Amino acid sequence: MYTLEIAGIAIATTDADEAEAREIFESEDFLDDIRGFTSGGTAIWDGASAFVIRPANEDEIDAFAEIDDLEEEFEEEDDDAEDEDGANIMFLVDIDQFDDED
Repeated sequence: MYTLEIAGIAIATTDADEAEAREIFESEDFLDDIRGFTSGGTAIWDGASAFVIRPANEDEIDAFAEIDDLEEEFEEEDDDAEDEDGANIMFLVDIDQFDDED
């Protein structure tokens, strides 16, 4: 698992391996998305600040596992839920507004 950190703040964690995490977090689509995200009214990324992709720490791994367990419970209750292949991403900061259509 790997974490994206911006200005010393852990922003998101993925269950991808290092190469895939870099591909995800450095992709133009992901970077375009987080440019528009705010947390507590503050931009998550200003488009210029350097970011670090590092191995996730134990707290981040635990938080990811907790959410993953909740999603599995929900999927078990929802017969129509589809398993998705590929890496999962979890934001570690509260996003002020998230538009599912984007």
